[in-house]
Amino acid sequence: MDAPAPPPSTPSSTPTSVGLALRQRVADYLVHAQTERRLADGTLVNYRRDLDDLLQRAETLGATPIESPHIRRWAAQLHAAGMTPRAIAARLSAWRSFFRWMGRLGHVTANPVQDVRAPKAAKPLPKALSVDQAVALAAYVAQPPANGAAPDASPAARPHQAEPLASRSARAHAIAELLYSCGLRVSELTGLDVRASKTSRGWIDWDAAEATVTGKGNKRRSVPIGRPALLALQQWLGLRTSLLRPDADADAQAALFLGARGGRLTPQRVWLELREHARAAGLDARVHPHMLRHSFASHVLQSSGDLRAVQELLGHSSIATTQVYTRLDFQHLAKVYDAAHPRARKKP
Repeated sequence: MDAPAPPPSTPSSTPTSVGLALRQRVADYLVHAQTERRLADGTLVNYRRDLDDLLQRAETLGATPIESPHIRRWAAQLHAAGMTPRAIAARLSAWRSFFRWMGRLGHVTANPVQDVRAPKAAKPLPKALSVDQAVALAAYVAQPPANGAAPDASPAARPHQAEPLASRSARAHAIAELLYSCGLRVSELTGLDVRASKTSRGWIDWDAAEATVTGKGNKRRSVPIGRPALLALQQWLGLRTSLLRPDADADAQAALFLGARGGRLTPQRVWLELREHARAAGLDARVHPHMLRHSFASHVLQSSGDLRAVQELLGHSSIATTQVYTRLDFQHLAKVYDAAHPRARKKP
């Protein structure tokens, strides 16, 4: 009968099969990780488990040194056994750190894990709103309480909610309309100025009804602004001056979107205000700025089928990045098919 396995915290390989040298070096490395690297207790538990697995696999090699082909084969075995790419990457990281430490001490001449990577995890599809949801969110405008009470007067009100409801509501409405109308990144939105200048990274061309922005890689592009978004921006401009302070710096004076304190609105504030706006509009989804960018791309592609145009509107360098929205488009078509085609309905 086989001897019972030792606890996970101790390498289970036998000294005769693996050799005392490797076994001792694993023990020394764990001491180093605890005392010198000061890794967290949970991380140390994971490292012990991962290195125990390494020692067990090294048994099959006998006196043969561990090399990259062995590591690749073991990673493939882990994947075949059902381990997720993320867990495999964590195990390889532990092995890589161990051999890096071994190399610094001169025990190995090369790190066999250095160029081994875990299998790529499947990228989740971008989350987009339905057309009805996106239109409802963009069109929603908060109204004052019907009983005439002052809004946000409760002690739990957030500091920014001391700002008048009219300006808050107009800003949130303009932001939602503009994000959905143009498919802007949140950094592009907050970088917009009221008008063009030598220092502007983005601005609104009111006559041409276009937003010019500077995206990733300092690439500049112009995107048309739909009529509802343009009207929402003009309504916001009428209230923007109430937030502009007399001592405002040049950046605040130029910024299209100002916060409650009179400075340029930050991306973090946009995230929070858009989420509150969506909740007030009755949407259950956890809406964020990039979701409206995804919705813009998906809905334009569904209507036009023009992938190249969507690429230009989004400012993607490669059309391969834009092609993910074709999968969203196919999902939409598949749902329509399943709902409408009499031969597609699944029997209970």
